[in-house]
Amino acid sequence: MLKPLSLLILRLGTGGLMVLWGMMKVAAPASSIGVSQKYYGGALNAEMIQMPLGALQVALGVAVILGLWRKVTYPAVAVVIGVGLVAIWKYIVDPMGLYLLTEGNNNPLFFPSLTVFGATLALMAFRADDAWSLDAKLFK
Repeated sequence: MLKPLSLLILRLGTGGLMVLWGMMKVAAPASSIGVSQKYYGGALNAEMIQMPLGALQVALGVAVILGLWRKVTYPAVAVVIGVGLVAIWKYIVDPMGLYLLTEGNNNPLFFPSLTVFGATLALMAFRADDAWSLDAKLFK
């Protein structure tokens, strides 16, 4: 009982994060462009691609929350979160800004990104035990 519940909570958290990020791209593309400029070196910052990227991210997040197409959606989320993690590596290695970042540039709120990435790996590792996913219910 605890393992399926834990996996459901991981799906809700990681999928929910994808939905939130996607909705930000759709609803506030200028904000997403600003984040891209600041943390991702301007990659994928064209305004015209924000809505399609956001829609894809929302769809991916919903599929993860529901536990659909897990062989594809879990690795896809791991790649998205992993790329984001690589982009903010200084904030992970030095969350308090003691040696890589300046005092005003540090942001310890990025540190949980490492945990979210770990959650995606756990979802992949225990996919066969995710008894409460739609895939498990529909494709026994």
